[in-house]
Amino acid sequence: MWAAGEGRPRPRRCHLALALCAPLFRADSGGGLMAAEYAQVGFFLTVGALFVVFTIEIFSRLIRPRNPTPQKLTTYECGEEPIGIGWIRFHVRYYLYALVYIVFAVETVFLFPWAIVFQELGMVAFIEMMVFIGILLVGLAYAWKKGALEWA
Repeated sequence: MWAAGEGRPRPRRCHLALALCAPLFRADSGGGLMAAEYAQVGFFLTVGALFVVFTIEIFSRLIRPRNPTPQKLTTYECGEEPIGIGWIRFHVRYYLYALVYIVFAVETVFLFPWAIVFQELGMVAFIEMMVFIGILLVGLAYAWKKGALEWA
């Protein structure tokens, strides 16, 4: 390993963010080194966000072709000519039905890891899962009572 007194070698770091933020975080300010390391992370997150904004918003606007025609501005319906207006109203019940389905489908996914290690977890985990399933059934009964599961 290492010789006595040497300590573990420190990994090499990029000091650009530390150099830019050094006036803000000094080592003598009590915990400043930790703040300086967070400043590095913040600096790279900011640079990453600016890169994404520049690439998507600015650079793509500069290189894209600009020749809109009336045919290009029409609604595309799988090769068919669009009939009527594209802004029709859907009943909110369709969205509620989809939302209830998604909630129960996601919650059901939590059952699979539990079922794999069921015997190792013991009775406490079984009771916790029964409470979880009970809460799901109460939610299902509430949605059923309110009519959120009626299709028409």
